[in-house]
This record gives sequence, C-alpha cells and structure tokens, in this order.
Amino acid sequence: AARTAEPALGAAPEAKAAAPAAVAAPEIATPETAAPETATPETVTPETETLETAALETETPAPPAPEVAAPAAAEPPTPTRALAPTWLAYARPFDASEDRPRIAIVVTGLGPGEAATAAAIRLPGGVTLAFLSHARDLQAWIDRARAAGHEVLLDVPMEPIGFPRIDPGPHALLTSLSGAENVDRLKWHLGRAIGYVGVTHDMGARFTTSAVALRPVLSALRVRGLMFLDSRTARDSVAARLATTIGLARAVNDRFLDDRAARGDIDRRLGEVERIARETGYSVAIGHAYPVTLERLDLWLATFDEKRLALAPISAVVNRQTVR
Repeated sequence: AARTAEPALGAAPEAKAAAPAAVAAPEIATPETAAPETATPETVTPETETLETAALETETPAPPAPEVAAPAAAEPPTPTRALAPTWLAYARPFDASEDRPRIAIVVTGLGPGEAATAAAIRLPGGVTLAFLSHARDLQAWIDRARAAGHEVLLDVPMEPIGFPRIDPGPHALLTSLSGAENVDRLKWHLGRAIGYVGVTHDMGARFTTSAVALRPVLSALRVRGLMFLDSRTARDSVAARLATTIGLARAVNDRFLDDRAARGDIDRRLGEVERIARETGYSVAIGHAYPVTLERLDLWLATFDEKRLALAPISAVVNRQTVR
C-alpha cells in the first residue's frame, strides 16, 4: 500500500574436573629421628685424595642454564575496533577519500512483499535497504541483503498524523506513551534481528515532531551505537536537530522519490537529488520497491560514472549534511 505520511522536504557441558593428586603428609620428627647423628670422621688416604683431586681437575663445568624468554604479553585489541559503534561495525566499506558528490539511496518498506523485496536486493550493492522491523523472516532477508553487498536499516513504525485511523504497524512508538514504554517497544523491534546500521521510519509525521517523545528513543539508539535516518515525513521534524544535540549519528532525507509513482515524477525527483548533491556534496533520497521506482533507479544509477557522482551507503553520509 502507498505510504500516507506527509511528504518530506525534499557452551558444551563442563568436563568433570580431575581429582587432585594426593599430597604426602609431612614427616613429623620424633625425638629418636630428630636426634642428630654423630658423624664418624672419614679417613682420607693419600691415594683417595689424589683421585678426588684428579676428578675435580678433569670435570667439565656444566653449561649455564639457557635463558627462558618470558611469555609474550597478549596483544591488546585495537582500540578503534573495540570502541567502534555498531553502525560502523555493520557499514558497507566506502572510500573515505572519495571526492565526488555522494548520493545515498534508501529503498524502504521491505520484507512483506517477497517479489518486491527480492527485486530491491538485485539493485547495486551501494543502495541501502530498509526492512520493516515486524516483517516475517526478517533476519533471513537482512542476511540475504548483506550477502548481496547492501547496507541495512531497520524501519521502525512511528505514530503518523492520521493515527489511529492510519495504523503504522505493531508495537508502534506513540506520543501518548511514556518514554520508558516507547523504549521498551523500541527494544522489541531492535531485538528481532542483527546486522543493521541503524533505524529509520516510513511514517512518524506526528512522533518526529515531539522532542519529548523522541529524546528517550534517540538516546537509546545512541547508547546502542546505532544511527538514525530522519525520513522527514513532517516538515517540522525535530529528529535531526535533536540527534545532533545528543551526539547521535544521523542522516537526513532530502527527497522522497515516489510520492507519485510515475516515471516523469520520479525522474524529476532524481534530478533534484543530483542537484542537491552537487551543491552541498551530499544527498539522501528514499524510495519504495515499486516496479517503476526500481526501473528508474537502475537507469539513473548507470549514469553515475559519466556524471562523476558517487553512490554511497547511508553510513558514508552520517553527520555530513547540514540540518535545516
């Protein structure tokens, strides 16, 4: 179904332990055994003395004991790897020295439609794919997408303006719930799979305009090392500004490609995405796995080398856009 949100601005068992070896009891000296023996002086004859002296003179001294090198200390883990946030751990490799304008394309709403999801996975690996967090076989889809080279986002349902008439999905984040309740719901979504760099939303025009509702959710994402893509389903979304304030890795959608799923409209939006990238260096666009959207994307992406544009995963534009 078409999205009804407002358009954007653009361990094995343990082995049984072996019984310890018996320890001999210390010998207790009795008065009889403790008494010192009276040594009988040994008579040393000249012959004996000569033999002993000869032995001492011919005995080869024992070589010194070889030095035993101290065991090498275990190499500590590389701090950057140990401290890398989750969004970097699951990021698609990208050349940081790339100086061409970067464009990140996100295809969202994946999972429920098998044919559409499979078609999106066949797009170039630089396209980021967002899967609905309540989709069946979610982990299998994410594994398949990552195997094809895609970076993955989790599409978490958030309250739209038309709620409850418009149902965003199960366990949606709502402005009527407390921060703790929304964080519990977020944990449910995050716990359904692994391998994603962060979270986005296909609805949420009402939820993303409430700083009070958003702050606990975005803080929970920051603690888990995830990023957040503000899809800007509302013109007055505060998500990107709030993410910047609390130090959460973020990106911002510039254009929805297929609010009108027609070739001419999609091509015009792609042109706007290209213009923004050339003017600012970075641009993000969100589309759906509609056949016409995938068709126009395929044709457009094939022109990137000629136009000197770089297709970038969403992680390659994190914190690089100006928040408007």
